[in-house]
Amino acid sequence: MNSKKKMAAIQDYYPDDFAHCYGCGRLNENGMKLRTFWHEDESSTVTWYEPRDNQIAIPGFVYGGLLASFVDCHGTGSAALMKHKMNGFMPDDGEDAPRFVTASLHLDYLKPTPHGETLKAIGSVEEIHPKKFKVTVTVYAGTLHVVNGEVVAVQAPSSFDPTQTKS
Repeated sequence: MNSKKKMAAIQDYYPDDFAHCYGCGRLNENGMKLRTFWHEDESSTVTWYEPRDNQIAIPGFVYGGLLASFVDCHGTGSAALMKHKMNGFMPDDGEDAPRFVTASLHLDYLKPTPHGETLKAIGSVEEIHPKKFKVTVTVYAGTLHVVNGEVVAVQAPSSFDPTQTKS
């Protein structure tokens, strides 16, 4: 696992304006800094995370909202990784990666998630429109299958500026 974490992740190539997400933003000092990679034969994706001591629901178990963030950012990162590949690039090519936002998020919590285990999300990406992807996500805590999720991610338009709000 450690050798994979040293590889380039799609989030390493999000433009700076889109790199502040609490879950996957490399520029968010307090965030989780999730990183999404190709898994094995590039037919699926993977993200790992070590929950912090304060990310609990009750002592010994991971907070469900953290799991939702984990699935959410893995899903949008997986969509970005797939679109980047479809555009002819890999993360370490140095090109800005396309940025996706969540259109829908669904989770089924299967078992309480023990704290102290490495979380691993495996994603399967399906294009459902040229700028819209469905990502099916399976989450493990160690070897224990704890969550199934689905993210529908849409590509953010180049004019999208999350720092500007309309009154």
